[in-house]
Amino acid sequence: MSLFSKLFKLFLAVVLMPLIPMALLLAYYQVHLKNNILETHANLAQIVSSSMNQHIEDLTWRLSFAQNITSALASHKNPTRQLQDALGANPDFLILAVLDSSGKELYRAGDKQILKQLPPLNLSGDDSLPALAKEGRLSVSSFDVMDGRPISEFIYPLSNGDFLYGIMSFFGLLSRVQEQRIGQTGRIYIVDQNGSVYANDYQYKPAFDAEALKNAFSSKSRLIKKLNTPQETYVGAFAPTPILGAYATVLQLKSEAYRSIYYTNIIIALFLLSIATLAYFGALTFAERLGEPIGALSRAAKEVSAGNFDEKIDEEIGWGEFKQLISSFNKMTADLKDYQVLQLQAQVSEMKEQVFRAVAHDLRAPLLGLQGYLYILQSGKVSKEEEKQYLDLMSKAAKNLSALLEDVLDVSRVQAGMMLPKKESVSLPELVKNVTDTLAPAAQEKGLALSADIAVECLPADPKLLQRVIMNLISNAIKFTDKGFVRVRAWQDENGYYLSVADSGIGISEQDVKGLFQKYHQVRTDRSGYGLGLFISRQIMQAHGGTLGVTSKQGEGSVFTLSLPKEQK
Repeated sequence: MSLFSKLFKLFLAVVLMPLIPMALLLAYYQVHLKNNILETHANLAQIVSSSMNQHIEDLTWRLSFAQNITSALASHKNPTRQLQDALGANPDFLILAVLDSSGKELYRAGDKQILKQLPPLNLSGDDSLPALAKEGRLSVSSFDVMDGRPISEFIYPLSNGDFLYGIMSFFGLLSRVQEQRIGQTGRIYIVDQNGSVYANDYQYKPAFDAEALKNAFSSKSRLIKKLNTPQETYVGAFAPTPILGAYATVLQLKSEAYRSIYYTNIIIALFLLSIATLAYFGALTFAERLGEPIGALSRAAKEVSAGNFDEKIDEEIGWGEFKQLISSFNKMTADLKDYQVLQLQAQVSEMKEQVFRAVAHDLRAPLLGLQGYLYILQSGKVSKEEEKQYLDLMSKAAKNLSALLEDVLDVSRVQAGMMLPKKESVSLPELVKNVTDTLAPAAQEKGLALSADIAVECLPADPKLLQRVIMNLISNAIKFTDKGFVRVRAWQDENGYYLSVADSGIGISEQDVKGLFQKYHQVRTDRSGYGLGLFISRQIMQAHGGTLGVTSKQGEGSVFTLSLPKEQK
């Protein structure tokens, strides 16, 4: 990719990047605005539902007349006339009938057309009648349709033990409700619990899917965010009227409800398009303006990084601060040429000093131990048996000193880039067996189960260096495990070779895991060590092009895993 392209894309990204959170904010705002519109619908639906509930509550008050006419009905020669008068005072009542205490009809009055269709009433099998009489409460049925009119049946207990049965029309109430408009297309509908809409004949009456409405009513939200018809898509909200088994439902065409949002989207889209256009042409100008001097600086920097300090840049191609930058760059290359020799000398001196400090630090403890043992022996105050013990301790100290010195030297080799693996085909089962056989006595002494499951025959590696890594991992596992097991497992896949050493030891804390592979890092336990083994092991694996990692849980054990890549053919 050319510098011009990079600068162009960079400037374009810098300008357009702030538009992303802006777009996200606008998207959130639009969702919030849509919800506010639907909440308005929900509030309107709740008002209608409350009106319907109030209508039912008013019914109890309107039926109070019935308690005053019970005696008159019993003594009147023409009781239907009495009921007819009550119907005249309550135009919403289509039928009134008096039932005896068992639920059988005594007499009735009402719309003659409906009376012809309605057989004599007999509710003697209705188990709810005794409870209604005892509680003295009104019972209202769910919505139904009779002769195209929405109706509901009610039963009201009378003081003499009889019941007043009635059919009440909701046509007037629904007409008033459905006359309400929300915009041009929004209306209020009364829908039963099966999704059927009670509606007058409008010029335009949508074919709502009853099943879709039922699903909407069963949701936890009272908002209807999408309701499809064969022609259009609606949005809205609902509020339940449990007494009537119905829902006051507000529905409006989605295109009308969200019209203001759509207009806003168009304005925003035009704004973003304008910004993007300006950004595009601005990026072109920016890239052309900066491309030449930055390109020259980039090419010169590559030459300098390759060690060519004779590279110079023509100052005439620069402008403003770039001209000054090019002049400073040319002076820097001249200074670097003089500084190169001095820097190399300083690096060699520093490396020597680091090695000396490391050796002095790490050898002090074992040397002091040897010095102490010698002082005791020279005192002549020890027995032959004690003398032998001290000599054994001095032998172990000398071995530890030799191993430590070798580790320190290896650290120096690593830092100097001198530890390069000599790869060959290594028999991994044989190598692991050599290590486990060597360490088996130490494991047996602690009662540990040392096992190996090697599913890799051969792999490319330096056998001595790889053996050192595996030896270090297994010996550490034995050292930090008091009971249980140490398991070695090896496997391979299409990407590489893997070997893990798992134990049931003390585990490693999260804090210690962070610095585990650093020089001189020691896990905070009472176990001895100098903190070099894992550092060298990781460096050996990295020199092979592989990795060394660990997973551990304190008190449960650790798993160290090394990986080697398969060589590309």
